[in-house]
Amino acid sequence: MERLKNVKTIILDYDGTLHDSSKIYIPAFMKAYDYLVDHDKAPEKKFQDNEITRFLGYSKKEMWELFMPHLEEPYKTEASAIIGQTMADKISKHEAYLYPGALDTLAYLSEKYTLIFLSNCSIDYMESHAEMFDLKEYFTDMYCTEMYDFKKSKKEIVEGLKDKYPADYVVVGDRQQDLKVAELDSTYAIGCSYGFGQEEELKQADILIGDISELKKYL
Repeated sequence: MERLKNVKTIILDYDGTLHDSSKIYIPAFMKAYDYLVDHDKAPEKKFQDNEITRFLGYSKKEMWELFMPHLEEPYKTEASAIIGQTMADKISKHEAYLYPGALDTLAYLSEKYTLIFLSNCSIDYMESHAEMFDLKEYFTDMYCTEMYDFKKSKKEIVEGLKDKYPADYVVVGDRQQDLKVAELDSTYAIGCSYGFGQEEELKQADILIGDISELKKYL
């Protein structure tokens, strides 16, 4: 794509873009839901995977607003802690998996571009993945929304960071909150159709890819 020829900085989402987080999120979500059932805060239910993975890419505050907005805060806090701890345990047991070709693609891109990690996650989550997969070998800088008290959108975060990195920019992600970054000047969007976003969310992407390795075709 002609307009991508001026790109110097690539902003990459993590879950649903580089990391297949369904592998650790689905069992963590179910453990938290069982806690709510045990405390009579939710009915017993069998979930389809896509009913759970639709929350991936959101901050925990956004997730509860979508899922159970009227749940009392102490239960949201405890259920969130269960999700976080279960995922951390699975990461420590090396049960987290990147999409095939993710590290090879990062290695390829990092030779020419400035790579920025940006995720709606906690600092501990980001750092544990960085250690497990040596992500700091590829990324110039890594940011997550907990660094902003979960109060800023990705678009707002990038707007405050852009002057630090060379233009033009492209954002790569699977959810609407990733692609909205491309509303900023000199920023393009590549949508990941293999992630957890719905088709409607990806409409503002300049390009759609079905595999992370396809970035090598455009960049």
